[in-house]
Amino acid sequence: MEEQTQVLEHRSVGQAMGRGALCSCPHCGQGKMFRAYLKVADQCNVCGEELNHHRADDFPPYIAITIVGHVIIFLMLHMDMAYRVEPMTYVWTMIPLAIVLPLAILPSIKGAIVGLQWANRMYGFGTGQAD
Repeated sequence: MEEQTQVLEHRSVGQAMGRGALCSCPHCGQGKMFRAYLKVADQCNVCGEELNHHRADDFPPYIAITIVGHVIIFLMLHMDMAYRVEPMTYVWTMIPLAIVLPLAILPSIKGAIVGLQWANRMYGFGTGQAD
């Protein structure tokens, strides 16, 4: 019997994550990754790449919460050391930031995670079968 080896094309992790962070297809960079706010399209509307293999799950919210938490804590510490801040100032400024910032960055983070999975051929990306 003759053994067949399949040579897989190189996929740049950085490029795929960058395209995903821009909410574009990690393969072509032109199609849309999402069909709704955080709902990944089944396939790219330009190149036809299947995107439904992703398993981003809870990782993007964890990253968003970590980033936003660090930003808010930095701002609160800076404001407290540089100015005399009333406690209600934090309520009126930091709570809206804690709500809006994660919602704003979540699609880009999820897109980057899907791009990472696509570039590394995880969960059936590029193999023709779901694992």
